[in-house]
Amino acid sequence: MEVLVMITTESSKANALRMAKLLIQNKLAACVSIKQIFSVYEWDDDIEETKEFEITIKSKLEFKDYLIEFLNKNSTYDTPQIIYKKYDSEMKYYDWLNKTI
Repeated sequence: MEVLVMITTESSKANALRMAKLLIQNKLAACVSIKQIFSVYEWDDDIEETKEFEITIKSKLEFKDYLIEFLNKNSTYDTPQIIYKKYDSEMKYYDWLNKTI
């Protein structure tokens, strides 16, 4: 039983909550987790240090392309982080996820 886990980030808690609610309302995710993180990265030849909110999306494998399109369209970032991986899931969670979305 495989599920898709996709991770993106947003610049504020409000933006992360907006994204999470849209994903749930549009039945693209069964569950979305949000946590505050601190990121260091290079952007426009400068080293940036910033507080961000990591968004972990739990979904179906077949939704991968829809999710990528959705995140590119709805992210507040010019180049959103979109990384993903498939995971094996316990049967009860897999069944719940598939009934939910």
